[in-house]
Amino acid sequence: MHIDIISVIPELLESPLSHSIMQRAQDKGLLSVAVHDLRTYGLGKHRSVDDYQFGGGAGMVMRCEPLAAAIDDLQARGEYDEIIYLTPDGQTYDQRRANRLSLGTRLLLICGHYKGIDQRIRDAYVTLELSIGDYVLSGGELAAAVIVDSIGRLIPGVINDETSALTDSFQDDLLAPPVYTRPAEWRGRKVPEILLGGNFPAIESWREEQALNRTRERRPDLLPPGE
Repeated sequence: MHIDIISVIPELLESPLSHSIMQRAQDKGLLSVAVHDLRTYGLGKHRSVDDYQFGGGAGMVMRCEPLAAAIDDLQARGEYDEIIYLTPDGQTYDQRRANRLSLGTRLLLICGHYKGIDQRIRDAYVTLELSIGDYVLSGGELAAAVIVDSIGRLIPGVINDETSALTDSFQDDLLAPPVYTRPAEWRGRKVPEILLGGNFPAIESWREEQALNRTRERRPDLLPPGE
């Protein structure tokens, strides 16, 4: 999979994409991520990418021309499965969306800043608008890092034990059950006995029950009515 990211502050994405699983995915050649500085396509001597909004009001708006030039340039290199704008008023991002996006081969992420991007870019180019939560960030870079990470780890071969990703929270609309490791007793707190006996069908049943109970307590909105 290849992911392009358009950003005004590409430096914000250097660390999240160059460590741990994301670096491993790129080293294996399973994922490539390219961050493009929008100011490369900026206007005039100062490479301007924003201006005051029509109608007045506080805050700047990212201009059409630099964004269109960047998108046109990148589209000329290959067709995208989705052109995604990261914005607080987008659809809420979730695991199901991550699963679907991970099946693609080429994505473009546009990181907003200031008051956002000119609506005409959204109308002309954007195929999907996503929000990672009901709050506002200073820009779309952190949201882009979240999306790249959540997609990248689902690509076959990225995680050594691929079954691990399949048992994460939200994969089956349930939160993950509690997990334990050594020692079997710590400060008087013991690991549930069922996990120590080697009865794997019973362990799996216990985990399913724990996942359901945890979801019912913490995120009942994930369960069907009456569950």
